[in-house]
Amino acid sequence: MKIQHHLPHVEEYLRQKSDTEPEEMESQFKTTVLRIRKFKAVTSDTKILEIGTGSGWFPILCKKNGIQCEGLEICPQFVEYAQGLGSRYGVVPDIRLGNIEDSDIGSSAYDVIVALSTFEHVEHWRMGMKKLFDALKPEGLFYFYSTNKFSFVSGESGFPCYGWLPDKWRYRIQTFRSGDDIMKLGIDFNQFTHFQLKRFFRTLGFSKVFDQFEVLDVDNLMNPTPKKRAILRMIQRCQPLKWIALTFSPGTLFICMK
Repeated sequence: MKIQHHLPHVEEYLRQKSDTEPEEMESQFKTTVLRIRKFKAVTSDTKILEIGTGSGWFPILCKKNGIQCEGLEICPQFVEYAQGLGSRYGVVPDIRLGNIEDSDIGSSAYDVIVALSTFEHVEHWRMGMKKLFDALKPEGLFYFYSTNKFSFVSGESGFPCYGWLPDKWRYRIQTFRSGDDIMKLGIDFNQFTHFQLKRFFRTLGFSKVFDQFEVLDVDNLMNPTPKKRAILRMIQRCQPLKWIALTFSPGTLFICMK
């Protein structure tokens, strides 16, 4: 993917995001950091990299909370938006323009790398993940969240069984909704499955790969309810239910240790 400037569908997206304040992302930020801390300490000395910063809420909230976090973002419009958003809160987020497919992110440089709803949009995703694996320090942690091909409803499209469709059909749906420019930036090239990713992370060299039901616990759910807690406990105790849930969950969540 090439860096693209002034795409209309990105401008429309950012107009819709303009009413969203970083405080509204505070719950998601706290939950993400809490999940990371379950497996690795996060202090002021911890070096974090986020791949695909979007509107910039994660590096902004990291900096507000005294955590070092750099960002890599392919879209200049997102970088500009994040800088403006950060300035409103006295924070200058450390985000540089680049594509994970061809950017140099170093070797053994980071303690934690985060990718939140990013790699479905990375055309050559295996190449990008190999780079981030190399960029992690020994015992470094990778926090990954993305699509699940067999989810019954996709969060981004809202189209029933969207991930089940052939690529060409999905592309037609997205270009019909957002215009042909979405193929330049923003299209979901990939619809992942849990088992596909788990095999790849192992092949890549991660020593430990934790799935979402090993990461989640009743104390770190977003918008927790008694029903959610009961369902989580049931899935964690029953392996067949866990396999079914991993197959059809709305997304794929992993924490991988180098």
